[in-house]
Amino acid sequence: MKITVLDSATLGADLDLSPLGELGEVKCYTHTSSEETPCHCSGSDVLILNKVKINENTLPDTGNIKLICLFATGYDNVDLDYCRKKGIGVCNVVGYSTDSVAQVTVAMVLYLANNLKAFTRYVSSGNYTRSGVANYLVPTYKELSGKTWGIVGCGNIGSSVGRVARSLGCKVLANKRTPGGEFENVDIDTLCKESDIITIHTPLSDATRGLIGKERIALMKKNVIIVNVARGAVTDEAAIAKAVAAGDIGGFGADVYSTEPFGEDHPFSSIMHLDNVCLTPHMAWGAHEARQRCLDEIIKNITAFTCGEKRNRVD
Repeated sequence: MKITVLDSATLGADLDLSPLGELGEVKCYTHTSSEETPCHCSGSDVLILNKVKINENTLPDTGNIKLICLFATGYDNVDLDYCRKKGIGVCNVVGYSTDSVAQVTVAMVLYLANNLKAFTRYVSSGNYTRSGVANYLVPTYKELSGKTWGIVGCGNIGSSVGRVARSLGCKVLANKRTPGGEFENVDIDTLCKESDIITIHTPLSDATRGLIGKERIALMKKNVIIVNVARGAVTDEAAIAKAVAAGDIGGFGADVYSTEPFGEDHPFSSIMHLDNVCLTPHMAWGAHEARQRCLDEIIKNITAFTCGEKRNRVD
């Protein structure tokens, strides 16, 4: 069996991929562009990928490919209808990054809520040393206890974040596709109106694309903190940037973008230097333990496939 890893650079240089060698002959590419996809996939039985797009345009000839394993939970970069047409199985990995993403989400909220960029800069610039004053309390920050934390998309990650929010003394509101669960469920507009903090964890779909845009930002409290760790296109990024610049959003954090990496013409390029903005390079999913769990699950997915079993199939 020939296994090809198409974008190993996105998996982290510290991850040992050698266990894949026990399953077959392994070929690794650090990056694969759309133009390189046909060549890199040639002769492969199994593809392992993270962000590479697979569709009729990028891979018109699927050759011997029998299985695609996503090093991710989301699979919007793979055309499932095309894979079904070509008889290719597609597997993802669910739940491996819950703790990692929840940890970074909460860290980002705390970073923004406590104005840590401004305070650390005050010390690192030497201003604290020169001031002769034991403390410095500008800009003002407030406790999270008693605030309302809204969670958009309350699956495994959102629920984990909600439990931390509750432990910090926050009231937790959830907006989710199915009712029930451990938190109060409300519609998206109510969540936007009532929340002091909003964290976004919903998958990208036709229903969620642009979910947080100009109209819903207008419903929010002026000092709201928004953190997006879902998909960039769940928000209207231009509207977000405009609202941050105008002071209509108190703090904004994102780990995901509609274009990754985003270019100099992206709306966030104009706000990324601001003290109330925290942007990270799509790393929230990637704690070492999370990536190891993902690799372990991919190995199990491939093994199950070779035994004629279906495991974590999304096709």
